[in-house]
Amino acid sequence: QSQLVESGGGLAQAGESLGLSCAASGFTLEHYGIGWFRQAPGKEREGVSCISFSDGRTTYADSVKGRFTISRDSAKNTVHLQIQNLQPGDTGHYCGAADPDYPCGGSWLQPSTYLQLWGQGTAITVSS
Repeated sequence: QSQLVESGGGLAQAGESLGLSCAASGFTLEHYGIGWFRQAPGKEREGVSCISFSDGRTTYADSVKGRFTISRDSAKNTVHLQIQNLQPGDTGHYCGAADPDYPCGGSWLQPSTYLQLWGQGTAITVSS
């Protein structure tokens, strides 16, 4: 069974750093576009970053550029999201998503984009 499992969320204070991971099982990410969406309470889902696993090409939402770094670990079939200088606005539920037919690019981050596989997500709460 193909699935994505996220880990690494939690509580943090503004200014701290946090790392998220999204591990794939049941399939290899080699030819997938994979990334992260987040949703804050009462707000629309927002795509924050993606990476094309085969060539490492990345895309970031303007709201997170300079603070979020996405990377891949082929050996572990996992994608990581490192978040620096956390802000209260980063509070939300972060989900990994992947699709074999949709390479990472600007349109990948659109909330309306259909992506084949989603994880259950992990929550981040940032206090000021």
